[in-house]
Amino acid sequence: MDDNKLSIRVNVADRYYPLKIERDDEEKIRKAARMINEKVLLYKQRYSDKDVQDFLAMAALQFVIKLIEEEEKLSNDYLPSALNELAKKIDAVLEEKSNSVL
Repeated sequence: MDDNKLSIRVNVADRYYPLKIERDDEEKIRKAARMINEKVLLYKQRYSDKDVQDFLAMAALQFVIKLIEEEEKLSNDYLPSALNELAKKIDAVLEEKSNSVL
C-alpha cells in the first residue's frame, strides 16, 4: 500500500463515507466536511419541514455560488493588476533607455 495514502471515514450530514486520500489532504477534507455539516445544521434549524437532501442541495448551491464569485473576482482582478505591473516595468525600462540615450 502507498505510504502517502490514508483511509478515513468522513461524516457528511449524518452519513459516513470511507475515503482513501493523500495524507496531505486530510485536514482540508475534514474541514470541508465540517463546513458542509455546519451549513446543513443551519438549514435544519431554519427549515424544519425540509429533508436532509434539501439541506445538502442548498449548502452545495451556496458553496458553488461562492466559488464562482471568487473565480470571477480572481479572473477580473488578477489580470489587470498583472498587466499594470508589466506596463510599469516596460515604462521603467523605456524611460531608462531614453535617459541613457540623451
